[in-house]
Amino acid sequence: MAIDGPAGSGKSTVGWWLARRLGYHYLDTGAMYRAAAWKLHRSGIPTADGTGLSEAMNAMEIDLCDEPTGLRVLVDGEDVTAEIRSPRMAMLASQYSALPAVRARLTQLQRAWKGAEGVVAEGRDTTTVVFPDAELKVFLDATPEERARRRLAEIEARGTGVDGPTVRQEIEDRDRADATRALAPLARASGALYIDTTGLPVEDVVERLAKEVERLCSTGS
Repeated sequence: MAIDGPAGSGKSTVGWWLARRLGYHYLDTGAMYRAAAWKLHRSGIPTADGTGLSEAMNAMEIDLCDEPTGLRVLVDGEDVTAEIRSPRMAMLASQYSALPAVRARLTQLQRAWKGAEGVVAEGRDTTTVVFPDAELKVFLDATPEERARRRLAEIEARGTGVDGPTVRQEIEDRDRADATRALAPLARASGALYIDTTGLPVEDVVERLAKEVERLCSTGS
């Protein structure tokens, strides 16, 4: 199954717990874009250098280690789990994700998961581009205020100081960038199950989706 939605809508949290609930593999495509952005930014490759970006992406190894305590992300063997979760890296990921060389390579890597038995994939184009034929497509959403509140709580939990208005502005900037980019913009796929997660406990959303998956499995549709 595939889950799309804007920043702060609950994709990562719901996706990870749903995979645990179903015994499925968990694919966080957003973490892959953040990881690639981290490496490309540190390497200092200009965004206009298409050849350099292609070479760097083809040489890059991104590993998602799905562990009981959460997802661990490695780039070329280096653990970057904490580094890629900063607001700065979120914006860089949005910028790099608009580049054809970056998106082509990561989409290829993500589609390689299609052969795995039981996958919960989440991101911003998983239902429209990566897995348009997913058996269950979901679009999670929430009000901008709720999404900013969640993101602020995540940042504070990591011990990083930031104010609410700044986080809200970053959410709005990310929404605008993701929805208006020419390549694979954020959009709700036709036929996707829409869930507004504003005010909903994570476990309620997970349980609803788990029952939907179980229903599809039982009917074979």
